[in-house]
Order: sequence, then C-alpha cells, then structure tokens
Amino acid sequence: MIGTVAGMTQARGPLTGVRVVELSGLGPGPYACMLLAELGADVVRVDRPGGGAKLFPPEKEALHRSRPCAAVDLKSAAGRDVLLRLVEQADVLVEGLRPGVTERLGIGPDDCLARNPRLVYARMTGWGQDGPLADRAGHDINYLGLTGALHAIGPAEKPLPPLNIGADFGGGSMFLVVGVLAALLERAASGRGQVVDAAMVDGASSLITMVHGMLGAGLWRDRRASNLLDGGAPFYDTYACADGGFMAVGALEPQFYAQFVAGLEVDLPGHQHDVARWPEHRRLIAEAFAARTRDEWTAVFEGTDACVTPVLGLTEAPRHPHLAARGTYVETAAGPQPAPAPRFSRTPAAVRSAPRAPGQDTVEALRAWGFSADEVTALLTSGAVVQAEEAE
Repeated sequence: MIGTVAGMTQARGPLTGVRVVELSGLGPGPYACMLLAELGADVVRVDRPGGGAKLFPPEKEALHRSRPCAAVDLKSAAGRDVLLRLVEQADVLVEGLRPGVTERLGIGPDDCLARNPRLVYARMTGWGQDGPLADRAGHDINYLGLTGALHAIGPAEKPLPPLNIGADFGGGSMFLVVGVLAALLERAASGRGQVVDAAMVDGASSLITMVHGMLGAGLWRDRRASNLLDGGAPFYDTYACADGGFMAVGALEPQFYAQFVAGLEVDLPGHQHDVARWPEHRRLIAEAFAARTRDEWTAVFEGTDACVTPVLGLTEAPRHPHLAARGTYVETAAGPQPAPAPRFSRTPAAVRSAPRAPGQDTVEALRAWGFSADEVTALLTSGAVVQAEEAE
C-alpha cells in the first residue's frame, strides 16, 4: 500500500537536531538535502527571489520536498547578512555553485567559518574545486565519460548514459551525504568544522572501483558488452518477450543459473562460462523469451532463485506487490514518489512535506531560525528577502 504525504510533519529521524542551510541549485545538491531532511535534519532551502531555472511547476519538483524555502537576495548586503546569521546557527551549509562564486558573494568557506567555526561547509560540483576543468560546465554524461564509467556502459556499438544517476546522484549526492555525516562525526571529537569537496567526477570514479579491480586482475576487458556484468554474458542481460515487454536475467552463480535454464526449458550446449558458445546461448535464450509474454515468464520464475524478474515501467513499479508491501513508494499530490531510504528501527525517516516554491516559507522559516517579527518585516520592506504569494 502506498503511504500518503500531508503537510509538513515533525522530524523524528536519526538526524533530528541537525540544522542545515541549503543554497538552492539543481539536481545533486537538492537531492542530498532532501535525503538529509527526510532523515530528520532541519533544512532550510535558500533560493533567489523568484527562483532560478524552472523545468516544471514547483509543486512537482520532487527534489524540493520535505523542507521549507526562503527567498533571499544574496547580492544585497542585507541578504548576505541573513544568510550568515542562518549559518551561525547551522551545523551544515550545502552549496552547488561553480568554484569561487560563494567567495565572490562574501559567503564562502572563510566567511562562514569565521562566523561559525563548527560549520561543515559542503560543496557539490561536477569537476571539483580545483583542477584544469574546475570552472567548466558539465553534466552527468560528461563526468561519466571522463572517468571511464560511460565507456563501460551500453551495447558494443556505442556508450549509453544510465539516465543521470551515475555521476549526479550516485557519484554526487551520495558522496556529499557521506562527507557531511563523516565531517559531523569528526566534529564531535575535534569541535571544529571543515570543508567537504564532493565532486561528481571523484564519486563516479569511486563507484567503479570493483571494475578497476577486475581489470587489474585480468578478469575484465576494456570493451563494452564483453564482460560478466555489462551485457556480454547471456545470463546477465535483458530479453524481449512476445508482448514487447522485457525480462531481466541475472543468473550469475551456478545454482541460480541451473534454475534459470530449468525454467527456460532450453538446452544450452556447453557450460555456463563457455565464452565461445555465448552467442549461441544468447540466440537460444532470446528465442525462448520471445515465445511468451512478460507476465507468462514472470509466472514461470515466480518463487525461484533463478534471478529472473520483469522489467517494470516507472508507472508500474509502485504497484508491484513487493514494493507495495514495503511501502517503497508514497502517494503525493504529484503522484507516487520513492519513499525515504534507508530504514531505521527507532527513528524512522519520512517525507515531511510536498515541494515548496521559492520564497513560500520565508517569514515562517526566518522566525523559526531566530529572526524577530520586526526584523523580518524590515527585511521584507528592504527587498533583502521576499515572501511569495500563496497560489490560488
């Protein structure tokens, strides 16, 4: 059953008590801050008045859920002072601007750590804070391309980008969160904050450590669709069914492979790792799958350890019995969305609110972070901060 998200809920997760200031951005930074918020951190997203680039309506921006948003003009002296006052009370600041931008605004690491020496200043970039490409633009596909990860993904004919989950969210957001948590843990002993430089190119490189190990051991060829995990092996691939659906096969271990072959009811000559026969095996497997629908094959392998599962669409996944039983998705105004992960026995994470528009919570957020009513009124009058009008 899909859970339901209502208004902002009280934090109860393992990071309850941790306060985070987020400088609004795109992609990896917001996702990392969403994770921190749903783990219980008190996160305030600081956006520019009117917001930045809008790819879709604010209420459908899933990465902006679970935390309030204040609109602050960081180009004004009064706006910068607002940000630095928030920093004084924060444990963490997260920013994803190009190297040097926050320094030019007067809210760089030195400025913020001078106001709060215990602050963890977390920086999210594609290329890192230094190096020949540090000032260059880029996207997930570029970072994966430079690390060798993209070279290893896709059919023999060409590399294919794995959406933007490899560098942006896997190599970026996740490593930023790890860095923040590690720095907070170290601070408990030292009493001092520090700067976390989370670069997507570094994280994406780290994610393929195992492949580098296999390459060094002579167990991986630096060529796509030629190896155990890249679609080269016929028992680790996807196959089309009679109805146009697909099945995913991951029968790596011999005991799982045996169950796969038994369910398929096809005689595959030679043995599992007879590479010379892989093309023949692939042809026979493909012919077998093409004879039945995806649902028919799902029923064949149901309850087995053959490691064969249907490839579900994004709209199908929330309805799968296993994901529904675990509450892996929650129902939101924008439709089903993934629930927080991982899970905790005593301090559960939770989606705390729907996405908030830029400046929708300016007054409430500043008051919650210690600004008086008179101060907020003066800031609104000066234009240093902006309270967005509620949509009708």
